Amino acid sequence: MKFRDKSGQGMVEYIIIVVVVALAALAIFGLLGDTIRGKTGSAIAEMGGDQDKVDEALQESGVDKFKNLDSSTVGGG
Repeated sequence: MKFRDKSGQGMVEYIIIVVVVALAALAIFGLLGDTIRGKTGSAIAEMGGDQDKVDEALQESGVDKFKNLDSSTVGGG
């Protein structure tokens, strides 16, 4: 009985683990994105940032921001 070469098995397992961790991080950030934005906005306001811009950023949820993106805001033109 010949043994098959298993040199690629470790790399495939590593890639699967990286993909699972990346998907978990995206899911967690998706769930906690508004909370993170709120905390960051509060920290900016405490350090003397522009409170009007902080309030404006907090009015719209992360999902709404992605839905409302268009080429003028992304492309800079």
